[in-house]
Amino acid sequence: MPPSLTPTRGPRGPRHSGGIKHLSKEGRRTIIRLLRMVIKDYKWSLLVVVACTFITPIATLSSTLFTKTLIDDYIIPLTQAASPDYTPLAMAIGKLAIILTFGALCAYLQSRLMINVSQGTLLRLRRDTFSHMQQLPINYFDQHSHGDIMSVYTNDIDTLRQMISSLPGIFSSIVTIVITFASMIVLSWPLTLLTIIMSIVMIYTTRKLGNISASHFRQQQESLGQLNGFVEEMLTGQKVVKTFCHEERAIQQFNRLNQQLRDNACNANRVANIVMPVNGNLSNLIYVMAAIFGAMLALSFANNSSLITLHSSLTIGTLVSFLTLIKNFTRPVSEISNQINSVINAVAGADRVFNILDAAEEKDDENADIHLVRAEIRDGKLAESDEKTNIWAWKDSQGKLTRQQGEVDFFNVDFGYPPALDSPQQTPKQVLFDITLDTDAGQKIAIVGGTGAGKTTIINLINRFYDIQDGVIHYDKLPIRRICKADLRRSLGIVLQETHLFTGTVMENIRYGRLDATDEECIAAAKLVNADDFIRRLANGYQTVLTSDGGNLSQGERQLLAIARAAVANPPALILDEATSSIDTRTEQMVQRGMDSIMAGRSTFVIAHRLSTIRNADSIIVMDHGRIIERGTHSELLALKGKYYQLYTGNQIN
Repeated sequence: MPPSLTPTRGPRGPRHSGGIKHLSKEGRRTIIRLLRMVIKDYKWSLLVVVACTFITPIATLSSTLFTKTLIDDYIIPLTQAASPDYTPLAMAIGKLAIILTFGALCAYLQSRLMINVSQGTLLRLRRDTFSHMQQLPINYFDQHSHGDIMSVYTNDIDTLRQMISSLPGIFSSIVTIVITFASMIVLSWPLTLLTIIMSIVMIYTTRKLGNISASHFRQQQESLGQLNGFVEEMLTGQKVVKTFCHEERAIQQFNRLNQQLRDNACNANRVANIVMPVNGNLSNLIYVMAAIFGAMLALSFANNSSLITLHSSLTIGTLVSFLTLIKNFTRPVSEISNQINSVINAVAGADRVFNILDAAEEKDDENADIHLVRAEIRDGKLAESDEKTNIWAWKDSQGKLTRQQGEVDFFNVDFGYPPALDSPQQTPKQVLFDITLDTDAGQKIAIVGGTGAGKTTIINLINRFYDIQDGVIHYDKLPIRRICKADLRRSLGIVLQETHLFTGTVMENIRYGRLDATDEECIAAAKLVNADDFIRRLANGYQTVLTSDGGNLSQGERQLLAIARAAVANPPALILDEATSSIDTRTEQMVQRGMDSIMAGRSTFVIAHRLSTIRNADSIIVMDHGRIIERGTHSELLALKGKYYQLYTGNQIN
């Protein structure tokens, strides 16, 4: 079995110290990558959204600038007129109402479209991530906490929704700042200069706070992944926890991880939450300073004082409009600051999503050109067949057929499991040494040995869950690297020691071995392994729904279903990894008869601790510390009185 490789953290980007440099480079690339994905899928919707983000702030600006016209051109003249005419004022207000209504409709349309864009993007990300995950090699899952991977789906992808939803707001705020700034210059450049100076202070403060917030948000996402991984482990191992009375210990570990998440979340949100109040107070300060300075300019203009040289036409209406524009100018700065926090948080989550999407898929070797096909004997020769037959063949790129018989040969194979992700420079620990063995077609090969001897590793190499470091493996005299992995695994029916049942009916779980199997074939497979009897005693028989990995079944019953699943697959070769380890002795005898029927005419590799189950094996291989030390039949190995004799009798040989 592979060593314990479950890390405390899942996939992560490169480490950083301080956060902002990482965000400004890799984080920016992450945002650009996400935007390209969104634009590709929702180009036309985004064009409408962009148009709306221009129209909405322009409509808002129109109402602000109307204040100057309202005071200078309508209110003051009307107060001085002997018989005021309010018709022009009413018409101007009507035009403004139309503009504002159109702006409100654009804002509504923008919001509706972005809901579709954000949720559609999440749909694609989940779909792409799950599809890509199915193509990852086994060692990826050996080196990542399952709960941490689940956290990517449940938490990290959702943070992207917040960011995508906030992007139009950021863009709209930028547009508002630009057009407001242009209007401010037209109204009064001295007051605009004052506003710019104070806004620089606001932006500098926001950036400093954002730098601190970036690293805390990443730590928060990492802590969340660790906590989810721990909860997932505790749920799947709850029986073990209770058996060994480790409830208090589990609570302590959970509290430690929960406290760590709380601390990181508090640090992240504490910094993020003070951005708005700080910017709000700075905005008020800018407003007050501009009001004082503007009042001085307006009074000097009214009194023809020397300050008039700074600006020649600062009227009361202009000052009121300008002060309103200050709010329009500083409010988007504050909003951008707040929305940037969502972006920073989303970048941390997006990094984790893209780390899965960027993980190298499991691929065939460049020279892999051999596929598994159905065959038949036609005119005394092996030929490819479209019909269901009991004959399988390997077909190479030249069309040459080689009959599949399950003959596996190892030649001087060395192997070590890859190092953990957090220690990539570490040399792989070698677990197999100079393994050489050959098998004949149709043989039952048993592999025995103590825990950690390398038995399951042999099986992993036959399946090519891992690739060897040195040596050669042949399958039916063909180099195993030339066989496409999917076809190689299709040729092998596997029953693992740890069974896994999916949510669904008993019938569906058996059919998982071959999706096109009929109900009759599934029932026949269950009868073959003596599972039919207990299945029919279930509440709804074969239509009984299993949940929680078949938690309402005994371990032996679950393993019988796994064996039935392999039986319905009707594979050319079989691998049984402790397939009867959880079945009582009487049931084992019944299952063994069914398994003998399955194994008839097929090459079979059996890993067993119960040596009584492999006495009839054609060849027994004894392993110890990654080496083959004995090989022979049951009687031959007993006669040697070596390691096998010790394992079988329990007697130590001096």
